[in-house]
Amino acid sequence: MDARAFNALSCGVYIISAAANGKNAGCIVNTVTQVTAQPAKLLAAVNKDNYTAGVIRAAGAFEVSVLTQDAPMALIAAFGFASSADADKFAQAAHRFDAQGMPYVTQDACARFACRVTDVIDAGTHLLFIGEVTQAERLSDAPPMTYAYYHAVKKGTTPPKASSYQPAAPAKAAAWRCTVCGYIYEGEALPAGFACPVCGKGAEFFEKV
Repeated sequence: MDARAFNALSCGVYIISAAANGKNAGCIVNTVTQVTAQPAKLLAAVNKDNYTAGVIRAAGAFEVSVLTQDAPMALIAAFGFASSADADKFAQAAHRFDAQGMPYVTQDACARFACRVTDVIDAGTHLLFIGEVTQAERLSDAPPMTYAYYHAVKKGTTPPKASSYQPAAPAKAAAWRCTVCGYIYEGEALPAGFACPVCGKGAEFFEKV
């Protein structure tokens, strides 16, 4: 499988948030999409290990804030690389509460959606929350941040809990190719007096690949 193919899929950068039992929670996600128009519904993927996932399930509702290209890395780091179980993330960002009592970030956001959870699908590492949109608001005309922009311009990284996370490919061992027959020897260096087992040529006929 060529993992690079997944980079062709369009993603954004969003803060998904909720409140339950006196606790506000929110995290960065990159998978939010509209799935129906009548009624309008959104699908959001949240890692099961994220504290926010449990709060959304308890609340039965969530908010999505669409971040703009100007959103600072400090905001993304606060919501993307810390846990709401340990920190009050909203103390670090301008925010409001919707009619359902769900918090949403207004700072560096161009739109926001209030959703009532209608379905939860277990997708393995992630929960897919499908929510009927009860409120939608355009907050600014600033362009939304795509995940491609986040990587290319912001030089951001993908945390392991993100739905698009790809583990780094294991480092390849050094290898040497015989320029005569193409035989490959794997190793950092050719042994002393080495000769190709196929064509018999010596080490001087090998090139590192």
